[in-house]
Amino acid sequence: MKSASIDKQGLRQTIDNVAAAFSRLKGIKEGLVSESASGIQFDEWDWEVGVGLYGFLRRAIAADDRKALADLVDWYAMQIGRGLPPRQINSTAPMLPLSILIQHVDRPDFRALVEDWADWLVHHLPKTEDGGFQHVVKERLNEGELWDDTLFMAALFLAQAGMVFSRKDWVDEAVYQFLVHARYLSDPVTGLWYHGWTFLGRHNFARAFWARGNAWITVAIPELFVIVPDLADKDRRFLANVLKSQVRSLKAFQRQDGLFHTLLNDPTSPTETSATAGIAYGILRGIEAGILAPSDKVHADRALAAVLGKIDAEGVVHGVSDGTPMGHDLDFYRRIPNLPTPYGQALAMLLLIDVMMKTA
Repeated sequence: MKSASIDKQGLRQTIDNVAAAFSRLKGIKEGLVSESASGIQFDEWDWEVGVGLYGFLRRAIAADDRKALADLVDWYAMQIGRGLPPRQINSTAPMLPLSILIQHVDRPDFRALVEDWADWLVHHLPKTEDGGFQHVVKERLNEGELWDDTLFMAALFLAQAGMVFSRKDWVDEAVYQFLVHARYLSDPVTGLWYHGWTFLGRHNFARAFWARGNAWITVAIPELFVIVPDLADKDRRFLANVLKSQVRSLKAFQRQDGLFHTLLNDPTSPTETSATAGIAYGILRGIEAGILAPSDKVHADRALAAVLGKIDAEGVVHGVSDGTPMGHDLDFYRRIPNLPTPYGQALAMLLLIDVMMKTA
């Protein structure tokens, strides 16, 4: 495994390697980042690609990389031209980078898609009791269910679209989704988040503090603060305290080597690299947004070193738990095997690109 050296050139090479491995894991050609790459070759429109492209876009904007922006335009044009998959929560994830991209390029067709998709979320996506975004995925409707990853996959896009189109109603709906999900998924004792809630059974399934799900929350709240800088004081105060409470427990459950366990409060469960990357990125963004204390960076740095130590010479991120539907007992989470996955690559890229942008 790689050592945890943090120089900009080394980070750039590691990102190139991780992006290339991401593409190989999806069975396609090399992807964006390296100057030698020919455009973006990610073939599938899904949440894993959406997470990766969000990191790529942040880097391209910060570096004023016009070629990278042009590659993103070409990728979205290709996807739209051949027909997008059915709309659901996970297929909404690539819409977040698109809703940012339209502020940097003149593409009326992209703007029309963003506007139409945001309207669909508000008016046509199935809702749970209390008006929550039902976690509909391509495999199942998940009737009456709230999942913690919905906020990153769909609510952030709606907030961003609302800001771009000056649609306060969309922004308000996105913020409401954060509030209603916090009501049913955030544990007031630990501050950690349960994986899901069902209105049909009125319970939190296995009451699992699933690490990757918590990582989505650690990321999503600071991102909302950045997207909506004029967030109402009452909502800002509430969500800031939710994040602080969560991070307080995350710091307590972080291992000395920087990693987190698949079940955050269960040291017998496997360690999990994708959650570690997401939590580190979320802490860095939380500090940047003024929610978390600068002293929390030591925990992000420790997690970063752990993630770098899980990346092999070919750019493959190891120690990532397999796809995780809702579990009905804690053993379900303990038994999930670790293996290389595209989303493990994507979360590592999100962290590494952010660190590279902040590295002198």
